[in-house]
Amino acid sequence: MSVNQPPQTERTIPHFSAEDVEKNKTMAGLAYLLFFLPLIVCPDSQYAKFHANQALLLWILGIAGSIILGLIPIIGWILIPFFSILVFVLGIIGLVNGLNGKAKELPVIGKYTILK
Repeated sequence: MSVNQPPQTERTIPHFSAEDVEKNKTMAGLAYLLFFLPLIVCPDSQYAKFHANQALLLWILGIAGSIILGLIPIIGWILIPFFSILVFVLGIIGLVNGLNGKAKELPVIGKYTILK
């Protein structure tokens, strides 16, 4: 007896023109310091917008996670430094990817899109 499983759809990361990537990779990297910077400096760049979205997701994760862990007595307070290190590492990964011209989604949170 076989079970029919729906086909697995792999999420595809958009491809950006080489010119867009080369011209805006500095702004894409800086998005992880100030997520709105690429939206102001190069609003037409899809590559910079991709990294601005990733940075915004990371910023939301950092704020929400810190608030939630801060509300949990003792255990949450102990976990906050480890959570902060995780967010910092994800930020470094995004910064390096942006500056190197790569469009890789961040683990776990990268699949969501807020900025279009």
